[in-house]
Amino acid sequence: MKINSKEINKIETRLLLGFKPNPNLAFYLAKKDKIDFVYNTSALEGNAMTYPEVQTLLEGTTVGGHTLSDEQQILNQNTSVEYVFTLIEKDLFTLDRDTFMRLHSLVAKEEALTWGVFRESAVNIGGTEYQVPHADTLETLFDTGIREIKKINHPILRAITMFLFGAKCQFFYDGNKRTSRLMMNAILIEAGYPILNIKAKDRLGFNRMMLTFYDGDDIDTSIEYLIVYYTKENKALQT
Repeated sequence: MKINSKEINKIETRLLLGFKPNPNLAFYLAKKDKIDFVYNTSALEGNAMTYPEVQTLLEGTTVGGHTLSDEQQILNQNTSVEYVFTLIEKDLFTLDRDTFMRLHSLVAKEEALTWGVFRESAVNIGGTEYQVPHADTLETLFDTGIREIKKINHPILRAITMFLFGAKCQFFYDGNKRTSRLMMNAILIEAGYPILNIKAKDRLGFNRMMLTFYDGDDIDTSIEYLIVYYTKENKALQT
């Protein structure tokens, strides 16, 4: 997948005019909504734990009736979010390969075939005929893509593109959307904007959008979908 920053910079951003960057507020709200983000992110992956169960687990109490893998996924997601907060708080977040890999090592620990390194073979995406990039091309593909993403002017567009880029290229055996979502939200928080938290209740529409995105060459429609979603979910934060 190739990123064309010039074309993405042409996408209409009128819906985003109501958002004024405020790094302190963005960071505060992201921390306040951490459990909700962890729950929704995991639920989108099919995790069966409910919000109260996720809350209880993250408060340090074991929750019965679930697989160890479900619990591990929640704990991994929490650890990776806390790591993002630390990077931002210490002004250490960087849009680069090392950060991407480090986040994946936390997201997919003991879940994916490998974690913290790019995959070494092909993977399949269910429900689509899309063929992922060859493993030998991933390093070059990532570095080229990141250079283009950094040229995208609006931070919200830049962040959304990062998510879609990471999700479609499938740099890892598993955990691609979760890792890319963390990179996206780190970009947003650092720039002073609210996070993009795809809710579990919207899973069907989100999955339909992603399958269409995988099967085609059009990134603009997916970016526009997520802009609209972002605007609706963060409506109360617009000026």
